[in-house]
Amino acid sequence: MFDVLVYVYENYWRPDACPDHDQLTRKLSAVGFENDEIQEALSWLDGLAQGSQSLAVAPSGDSLRVYTESERELLGDESIGFISFLESSGVLPPVMREMVLDRAKAACQGPIALEDLKVIVLMIFWSLGEEPDALILDELFVGTDQRLIH
Repeated sequence: MFDVLVYVYENYWRPDACPDHDQLTRKLSAVGFENDEIQEALSWLDGLAQGSQSLAVAPSGDSLRVYTESERELLGDESIGFISFLESSGVLPPVMREMVLDRAKAACQGPIALEDLKVIVLMIFWSLGEEPDALILDELFVGTDQRLIH
């Protein structure tokens, strides 16, 4: 599913640029994605669209997030640390943090890999029509093992 989401992110610069589900399904199939993977991604994107519309009920600016045991199991320490990093950098306000958590829960039942969480964060920005600054994009796209030290 995450490969489909990355493809959508890279090929459609905002959600309203995406074709309808039938046409998108055909395009994704033509590129080589499996039907199950496509349907899972489209369902996930539908949930993302609903979450983007319900921003008014999310926490305000100075909220403190305490993770439940099930959220800690789903995310793991590395992903929670990354979310905290984004929050402390001022890049991920509480509203978006809650969207990330909601979409992470919708994505899988087991521990989510940090790379998959990064895709979720990118898709949240994409769904809101926002682009994170270049340093955060670097953090989201490039694995630490692939970075060159200047």
